Amino acid sequence: MSGELTILALYGLFLCLLVFLKATGAMGQLGIGYLMSARDEKRELKGITARLDRALTNSSTAMILFAPAVLVLGQLNAFGPGTLTAAQVFLIARVLYVPAYALGLTGVRTAIWLAGFAATIVLYLIALMAA
Repeated sequence: MSGELTILALYGLFLCLLVFLKATGAMGQLGIGYLMSARDEKRELKGITARLDRALTNSSTAMILFAPAVLVLGQLNAFGPGTLTAAQVFLIARVLYVPAYALGLTGVRTAIWLAGFAATIVLYLIALMAA
């Protein structure tokens, strides 16, 4: 498996970890009974768990954008040093993004987000040039 596909799989596992961390925090705040219910009554998460929830939403969106770029590059057989570097930058940025968000490091979080987003754009541009 290529490095880019390995990074895609690693990011998928990272999202699984993030779901687990958010669910664990939600269970502590809201209780397992509420989480197993239909949740007709709206309850809000607070603190770091709420920030993890928002980071999960953002990270899921990043996966929606990143995965097609990697899969298109794979279909085109266009993996190379540039695509591997961009995928590595994406993964590192996204892993750093979650603690930056959870800890409320606003400016740092934005810079990290931008690095990951830019890496995704680079992957799409390389795919378009290879097509």
